[in-house]
Amino acid sequence: MRKRIVVNAGLTETRVGVQEGNLLTELYLERHRHRSIVGSVYKGVVTNVLPGMQAAFVDIGLAKDAFLYAGDYTTNLGDLAGAMLAGGGEEGDVDLDVEELEPRRETAPIEDLLQKNQTVLVQVSKESLGTKGARITSFISLPGRYLVYMPQARHVGVSRRIRDDRERERLRAALRSVSLPPGGFILRTNAEGKSESEFAADVEFLTRLWAQIQARFEQAPAPAVLHEEGDLTFRVVRDLFSPEVDEFVVDSREVYDKCTAYVEALVPALRERVRLWEEPAPIFEALGIEKDIEKALRRRVWLKSGGYIVIDHTEALVSIDVNTGKYVGKRDFEQTVLKINLEAVGEVVRQIRLRDLGGIIIIDFIDMESAEHREQVYRALKRALAEDKARTNVLEISELGLVEMTRKRVRQDLRSLLSVVCPTCKGSGITKSDVTIAAEIFRAAQAKAATAGDGNGRDVVIRVHPDLARYFEGDGQEGLERLSRALDRKITIQPNFAEREGYEVRLRGGAPQ
Repeated sequence: MRKRIVVNAGLTETRVGVQEGNLLTELYLERHRHRSIVGSVYKGVVTNVLPGMQAAFVDIGLAKDAFLYAGDYTTNLGDLAGAMLAGGGEEGDVDLDVEELEPRRETAPIEDLLQKNQTVLVQVSKESLGTKGARITSFISLPGRYLVYMPQARHVGVSRRIRDDRERERLRAALRSVSLPPGGFILRTNAEGKSESEFAADVEFLTRLWAQIQARFEQAPAPAVLHEEGDLTFRVVRDLFSPEVDEFVVDSREVYDKCTAYVEALVPALRERVRLWEEPAPIFEALGIEKDIEKALRRRVWLKSGGYIVIDHTEALVSIDVNTGKYVGKRDFEQTVLKINLEAVGEVVRQIRLRDLGGIIIIDFIDMESAEHREQVYRALKRALAEDKARTNVLEISELGLVEMTRKRVRQDLRSLLSVVCPTCKGSGITKSDVTIAAEIFRAAQAKAATAGDGNGRDVVIRVHPDLARYFEGDGQEGLERLSRALDRKITIQPNFAEREGYEVRLRGGAPQ
């Protein structure tokens, strides 16, 4: 399937879309005033130690103090299992196989490790999300083009995405033949098929970077930034641009020149695949990406067969519900259900990647009585998730058709990035009906008139949203007339209130409610 990376450089933000065929599978966005800090290294100051939570707050120079768990900090430089908590690079494709990790030792109590005002060397492993500060770790991992260097580790590992055993052994041997500094290395997916000379260049660059970070730590007053991850276009070239990508299209001459410089430095063999978009039509619109982004903000996503999936966000998890919709099948109900579920798998995984959903995810497939069918859908889901660079853990389908899974959350999901809570419904997704608000207004008007007494004005003025004013002109007119008779007062409706559920009731010359 043809794969393409598309860069749209706007005035205030840069967007990068990854297309497989004509479908958008991943979207990255970076606003010029709010660059991602995941992977950046800081010299921080401990501001508070919380024994009850086994965590500490650390000032690294951001608006909110960062959060450091005891398990993310240790004075033992050989604890590789802990080092892996750093995520090993932004795209998360550098997990070691379990047998390559040392058994994790007991973490010492946080109060024995850290004290208030202590300076610490830390790296951001997760963006600030909602009201929470950034999550940090003391296990530093520095990604290069082919390698990730972990100064506090002492193993050589290989990305799980490289599945050929002979290639894995060849890569280990090639890296070990290079003069390596103290520490551990992981061979990234991009290392597949590469040689010693390419690894040696990466080792030299990463070793020099680590030395610079250490020198800055000794000299800089805390809090201070010691190393910042490159901008979005640099990270895309380093982490995503591989021989599997057929085309890398950029719509800005300035950014195109920057990208070609990155490509020539990191992957010169792919230089000819980078091209400048010179068409008059906006690049995301012309290639269908804008439409896919708009769909990714919808709650309901239709499948080609006529079925659909519904994606709902809650405080604790994301639920994805699969429905038959308009598809009724031909003969056999079980086969109909299987077909819908298998088709849904591809779209569910695409939406998870595109929306960058993280944390706990529950997928409610249509109930399947056959254990064989459940196994078939589960295997299809695992295969589809194998292409996802974020770390996932998937449990088998239950008899009720439910799949429980987790996906590593590093940054805000697409919905949080592109939208805000609706000021009318406050995030609930619903508002009161016209008849409900009208009934509230009638009660408020009756209470107002009762406390005012007979001699306090003869008219009632009600300010409402224009939508409700139209309701009072139609279906609500009878209720308004009843109110007028009950109060023995003239009722005037003014359609000039800004909030849909808001209203104001006043008597002529009286104070508003």
